[in-house]
Amino acid sequence: MTVFIGITGGIATGKSTVSHMLKELGYPVVDADLLVREVQRPGEEVYRQIVEKFGGEILLKTGDHRKKLGDIVFTNPEKRRLLNAIVHPAVRRRMREEKERALKEREKALFLDIPLLFESGLFSEVDKVMVVYADEKTQLERLMKRNNLTKEEAYFRIRSQMPIEEKRKRADRVIDNRGPLENTKKQLLEILAEWGISREGPEEARGKKES
Repeated sequence: MTVFIGITGGIATGKSTVSHMLKELGYPVVDADLLVREVQRPGEEVYRQIVEKFGGEILLKTGDHRKKLGDIVFTNPEKRRLLNAIVHPAVRRRMREEKERALKEREKALFLDIPLLFESGLFSEVDKVMVVYADEKTQLERLMKRNNLTKEEAYFRIRSQMPIEEKRKRADRVIDNRGPLENTKKQLLEILAEWGISREGPEEARGKKES
């Protein structure tokens, strides 16, 4: 039976880093951000609804809209709820298609990388939740550096999500990603072994845990 595991965290906590590690280890990972982009492509029903609700002024000359839309919803909770009401049902359908595929192919585990797992209510789609953690101060520093944002801009993006401390409390397991990447990977391997889905043999997994 396939185990469905949600990977989440806060912006700039390192969730994508852990997802990349899982892919390197050979696990199938569904990227919710990628699904969000796919359902918003021109020609898709979700794209039509977004333009209808937010207006044609959000469109760039390239036909892209995500940058302007992001600027709007990060600072406007009402607009963010409206966008989520349009996008989330389509993403949920795509996720269920991936879950059905994993079941048919008898995958041991399928990881669903979902930044807004709790905020969007998508935790009902998974059996276990893994939260990638970094404190808010670390989030702020990383986000400012990574996205070249002011402190205020980075703060708005962090506060648009559920506080990372709250996500930490609701997790089945937490990976502390404030230290070296080797430590992050060690924690990940220990969790996989504990959950009985390690792709390594039991002796190798035990050895890593004890080292």
